[in-house]
Amino acid sequence: MDSQEVADFKRDLRQQAYAARDLAWRADPEAGLALKRHLTEALAMPPGIAVSGYWPLEGEVDVRPALAGYHAEGHPIGLPVVVAKGEPLIFRRWQPGEDLVMGRFKVLTPPEGAAEILPQILLVPLLAFDPDGYRLGYGGGFYDRTLAKLRRHGRALAVGVAYAAQEMAFVPRGPYDQPLDLVVTERSVFKFNGKK
Repeated sequence: MDSQEVADFKRDLRQQAYAARDLAWRADPEAGLALKRHLTEALAMPPGIAVSGYWPLEGEVDVRPALAGYHAEGHPIGLPVVVAKGEPLIFRRWQPGEDLVMGRFKVLTPPEGAAEILPQILLVPLLAFDPDGYRLGYGGGFYDRTLAKLRRHGRALAVGVAYAAQEMAFVPRGPYDQPLDLVVTERSVFKFNGKK
C-alpha cells in the first residue's frame, strides 16, 4: 500500500475500533485493576525506572491504578504533553493527588512548571492493535514520533495498554509507524513473536 492508501485504511478502521473499545469500556469499567495485575506480571522494573502513562479519555482503559502503584514503588511518573503539531511528545512529572490542567485535544496534563522526565517504559494508549505489535492510534502520529526519537537515543520499552476487545487481525502501517514491544490488556499479555 502507498501512504495515502494506508491513511485511508486507518481512517476507515478507526470508526470500527472506537465502537469495539466503547463496548469493552461499558462492559467492564473496573478493567484498570485487572490491567494493573497483568502489567505487574509482565514488567520487571529496576528501582527508579521512569514510567510514562496518560490520563484516560472516556473509553480508554484506566492506567491510573497502575501509575499509582508504580509511584508507590518509587518510579518517577510522567504524563504526555503535546508541544506542537508534528513534534514528539514531552512528559511532565506527575504524582497521584497533584492537580492537572487542560492541555491540547482536551487531555489533562501536568502544569507547565512540572519537571520533564525521560521515560524508559511508556504505557501507550491505542484504538486497536494487531498480532505483529502495530497499533492504530488517533491519527496525529505523536507516539510514533516520540518512540522513534527515544529509540534513536537508547532503549524505550513501548507497552500498548488496551482492552482485549481492541485486538484486530491487521493494522495497516506506514514507514513511520513504530511497533509496540508488547500489549497488556485486562485479560492477557501479548508479546509480539506471534504468541500470547
